[in-house]
Amino acid sequence: MSPATVRQMQHRFLRVFRFRSARASLVLWPFVAAGCGFHLQGAGRLPPAMMRTFVAAERPHTEFLATLTDVLRQRGAEVLAAPVDGGAVLDIASDETGQRVLSVSARNIPREYEVYYAVTFSLRVGAENLIDHEVLVVTRAYTYDETQVLAKAAEEQILRRALAEDLARRVLQRIESLGATAAIPKI
Repeated sequence: MSPATVRQMQHRFLRVFRFRSARASLVLWPFVAAGCGFHLQGAGRLPPAMMRTFVAAERPHTEFLATLTDVLRQRGAEVLAAPVDGGAVLDIASDETGQRVLSVSARNIPREYEVYYAVTFSLRVGAENLIDHEVLVVTRAYTYDETQVLAKAAEEQILRRALAEDLARRVLQRIESLGATAAIPKI
């Protein structure tokens, strides 16, 4: 065999090996991910006691509350208009958003802002408190340009919506973690 033929065979072998190993990793990756507890976002499982949930909040028309009730419904829970015996009560004690100045220019003009969203919640099933006044806060920073006021106002609103969605997911992740670690009364 000539050296050129040997190189061609080695090259072909490497191509086939790379293709087969890539295909094998694609097939094996979901099993490895499932084995470590990974699950796709939104694919979690609520504890059985949360299937009928009343969400109590002082401010009923916030982005966080709208997102939270949507996510609860997507996970199969029935969001109740009033508390019922034996049902879960998710109490949103505080639901606040705002912004802070992070940095200013030499002319004392704000250059960077931080948008924050903070939620205090508790969870009760029947007479048992499962989560007692837990606080979650998420923040995002964005730069400010006084020549693009409308665009920056829209960016701030988009950031607030994203923060509300992130908080809703975190609240549900916290509740879902109870199903694995705590004895939640079944209804």
